Parts: sequence; C-alpha cells; structure tokens
Amino acid sequence: MSSIDALIKEIFPQICEIRRDIHRNPEVSFKEFRTTELIISKLKSLGYDIERPTETGCVAVLNGGVTSDRVIALRADIDALPMQEEGEHKKDFLSQIPGVAHCCGHDVHTANLLGTAHILAKFREKVPGRVVLVFQPGEEKLPGGGRLIMESGVLQKLGVQQIFGMHTYPFASPGEVMVIKGPMMARPDEFILRVFGKGGHAAMPHKAVDPIVISAQIITVIQSIISRSVNPVESAVVTVGTIRGGSAHNVIPESVTMLGTVRTFSRDLALKISDQIERVASGIAESFGGHIEFEFSEGYPAVINTSSAVDRVCEVVDKCSDTRVKFLDEPIMAGEDFSYYLQEIPGSFMYLGSGSPDSGSDAFNWHHPCYNADERSLLTGMKVMSGLVLEP
Repeated sequence: MSSIDALIKEIFPQICEIRRDIHRNPEVSFKEFRTTELIISKLKSLGYDIERPTETGCVAVLNGGVTSDRVIALRADIDALPMQEEGEHKKDFLSQIPGVAHCCGHDVHTANLLGTAHILAKFREKVPGRVVLVFQPGEEKLPGGGRLIMESGVLQKLGVQQIFGMHTYPFASPGEVMVIKGPMMARPDEFILRVFGKGGHAAMPHKAVDPIVISAQIITVIQSIISRSVNPVESAVVTVGTIRGGSAHNVIPESVTMLGTVRTFSRDLALKISDQIERVASGIAESFGGHIEFEFSEGYPAVINTSSAVDRVCEVVDKCSDTRVKFLDEPIMAGEDFSYYLQEIPGSFMYLGSGSPDSGSDAFNWHHPCYNADERSLLTGMKVMSGLVLEP
C-alpha cells in the first residue's frame, strides 16, 4: 500500500480543490448538471468508459489489468440540499448559490470517489476484473437516484457483484470508519396531515372550530403510538417537522397543514403506524367538529448491510495505515437510498469519520447550515475505497 499512500498524498491537494469547487457550486437533486459535467470530464481524462442511465450523474467503468470475473461497484451521491449555508469556518468555499448548499457531505463523497478513480486508473494493471463507479444524483429527494439507477438495469448489465458506499460522519474523527452488520439506517417515510376546522374571530372561538388547537392535540397524542402500539424491541420514530396555519393574531384559520416523518426498519411497521396516525388524528379532529386529510408517502427502504461485505470493509481497513474500523453501537434512524442497491446486490454502507474541532465539523450534524467535513477524511476515504478494489 506504500505506493498507493504516496499517490494519495500527492493528489490530496487537487482532490480538496475539487471538493471546494463542488461545494461553492452546489446543485439540488436531479439538477446536478454542472457537477455531472465536471465528473465526466475528470473520468474521461482518466480513461473510464461512461454510461448515462439518468439525466444527471453517471456510471463509469474501468476494466482492470488482472483477468478476473470480479465486478465491484463504488458509489457516491452528488446532490446538495435546498437550504442556506452558514459558517465562518468555510468562508473560503461557502456556497455561491443562494438557498442551495452541500450541508450533508455529498461534495466530499464526490471528490473522494474522483480521487479513488484517479488511484484505480493509475494502478489499472493491478485491478482485478471490472470496477464500476456510480456517481448518483438525487439522494436527497424521492424517488431517489439509487432507485432510478437500479431500475435502469445498468448495474445488472455490468454484472456488479458487490457494492460499497460511504458517508461523512461528524461523530468520528478522520482515520475512523464506522460500520455495522445488518440494519444500519431506517426507512424515511413521510406524511402530510391537513386539519380542517371553521375559521372565525380569535375573540369568539366558540363560534369557530380551531384547527390549531386540534393540531396541538394530534401532535401530542400521536407520540403515544410509539410508546403504546410499537413493540419496545423495535425502533420507530414519529416527528412532525413543519406546521403551517394562520395569518394573523386575531384570526382563527380554516386549516392547518403538518408535514412529518415516520422512521422504522420495517415496511409493515411503517404502514401500521401510518394507519394509526390517520385513525387517531381523524378521531381527535371529529371530536372537535373538524376533519382531516392524510397522505403517506413511502420513502427509501432501510439500509441493511451484508455481513460478508462488512467483513471485507474491516479486512481492508485493518490493512490501511493510519485507519481503524469501529462498530456502531446501534443503527441510525436517518435514511439513505443506498438501500436500493442493497436490495439486489450484496454490499456495505459505512461512515467516514469527518469531525474535528479544527474544521468546526464536530459540532454540527447533517443538514445544519454550518455543517462541514474535515478534508483529512478524504485521505481515509480514498485509501479505503481503492483498497476495496486493489487489496487481495
């Protein structure tokens, strides 16, 4: 690995600048046109064949110099979030696009896989079989770019046998890789709940049906679904993230709209919780003289790692200098459309330690306006991703 380590150190400044360029110019899900052009330009210069199964993003193919029927895929997501970025610690590369920001680390993922592409191209004669690099659009937005790529059939056509992906992780340091066997990340299902009452003057609530009061009751009561209707050994979360209703201090509105999420590791449990939210909300609203409309949208499946693929990650990390693998204590309730690949292809998702006081990246979670990643995590990420291909 010494020659690979030397190459990683050599290209590290270049990969950091690619990361910062992508960070300055973020693009939301399925609109990653500039990002895609940059990726394809870099890959073509390295000799990769390019497939375009989706409008944005791409799949790159490298046939190695060692005869083998092995086909390994490595994946990075490339989209940004529709949010405004903040943070003095990023002043040299803050987003230049109002209301769009890489506050979840996808810029690091993209740059990391481009760096890995450089390493694999350089050591092509040592690559067994075929390598498939997936630069995936739209991880942050349903139906998910992972789903679209799997439905395109391109990975099946290329004969992919294993797939690996990673995500920055502010709760671990550069040099650390976090894994877990089996369930790793939850289903991120969503709901819209509209509560209808009867508007009126705020001074005469007895002549109105107040949907804000109804909504407050609903939010409180639906939490009991988790504590009283879900087996305590199963993980589940119900969160209302947005409430919209009302226009003035002295007006009782006609309606209130709530947006929320249900997080589980089981589709059956998610649908059970959905039914109970609708039933409970309807009962509360009707008891006050109102009514509801309820919409439930299924999100990504749960991320469930293949045990043998996790073992492979551990094996590779153990051989890498200045890296160590740690096992998560428990799954995380965030969602990821990497799950679509794992439904058909054995593989493992992993977390790349990216938190440090130096970069201000250990204080803010994903999707926070000040989120950042320590760029030294790229040294680990490139080492592990290339090792998954090159290490025997």
